[in-house]
Amino acid sequence: MATKCKFPNSRMVNIPLKGGIREILAYAEDLERQGRDIVHMEIGRPDFDSPPAAKECVKESLDAGNVHYTDMAGDPDLRLALAEKYSKENGFSIDPDKNVLVTVGAMEAMLVAFLTLLEPEDQVIVPAPYFAAYSDQLSIVGAKLVTVPCRMENGFRLQVKDLEKAVTDKTKLIVLNSPNNPTGAVLSREDLSAIAKLAREKDLWVLSDECYEKFLYEGEHLSIFSLPGMSERSIIASSASKTWSMTGWRVGWLVMPQEMTPYAVKCHQNITSCATSFAQTGVAFALRHADDYVADMVAEYRRRRDMVINYLKDIPGIDFVVPQGAFYVFPSIEKLGISALDFCMYLLKEKGVSVVPGDAFGTPGFVRIAYCRSYDEIEEGMKRIREAAIELMARK
Repeated sequence: MATKCKFPNSRMVNIPLKGGIREILAYAEDLERQGRDIVHMEIGRPDFDSPPAAKECVKESLDAGNVHYTDMAGDPDLRLALAEKYSKENGFSIDPDKNVLVTVGAMEAMLVAFLTLLEPEDQVIVPAPYFAAYSDQLSIVGAKLVTVPCRMENGFRLQVKDLEKAVTDKTKLIVLNSPNNPTGAVLSREDLSAIAKLAREKDLWVLSDECYEKFLYEGEHLSIFSLPGMSERSIIASSASKTWSMTGWRVGWLVMPQEMTPYAVKCHQNITSCATSFAQTGVAFALRHADDYVADMVAEYRRRRDMVINYLKDIPGIDFVVPQGAFYVFPSIEKLGISALDFCMYLLKEKGVSVVPGDAFGTPGFVRIAYCRSYDEIEEGMKRIREAAIELMARK
């Protein structure tokens, strides 16, 4: 019997179900189950273990019976550790009881921020290329995504003149991500100061996704929250996932103005209640004691980045800029005469390498290559990508 429900509903009608990161990964894993040798360069998951001492801290927490709900806003000690981190590393003060919410990863953090801040039909400016979840979550919330292209010739850095042109009387929020996923671009102090000036003049909010803060190879990380007049109109979303290779721990956080916090906590409470209690204990330990572990991991990613770049220099039909941060490179494949999705499917089926089309990040004609596997695996993947590009150029 027919029902009154039709899928997708109006909130999800614009969310693509093909060609995204998870869909590419699922297809690659299916090929693996069939016996294919696949080099995974699609998923943005650090291949390192979590810090051993943090894991031991979690075991002790479990043995001590820390298996119940925490405060809905997060374990007080973790919120204190976050306040210490922002004071020590980022140069600004926050109140752990008034400005911090611990979430189930940065994905929930961003969704909570959108739900708490936005009205239906509010316009949100998102520089493209962008992390695909921004588009999906804004569709679910009912807000309108307005993209501002960041061009390869500018190193994928957001140009404030382009940003200003996109602002209308319906614009409420700008989303920033530096270091950027998928390009690795890093916004400079000058860039952020100009964006902050525009936000103050136009009475706009800024959500800064800082999940890749530690993965920096050139330049500096500066949080727009720290700039004059921005703490009352800025939100930081971040997590432990990338920094300490804790993707499965699912611990993230929001830093926000005091007036927003009780509403964000209530929103979070009705989505997940609280982040996992014993995982929060381990993240607090990592914040205070695992700096050396992060430094070693970032040094290895720099080594891998340099190898990937050296290969890309010798691959015909591919243009790129050197990423300054994160662990991705975002080359153009337009000269190969094939769409990004078709290139990714060719690469996967013929060469056994899994990368993601730029369409998933709002930018056709590009692909995202993640260097989150071992050095040897990535090198093998780059050799296969070179073979594929040579074959496709020969067909033109």
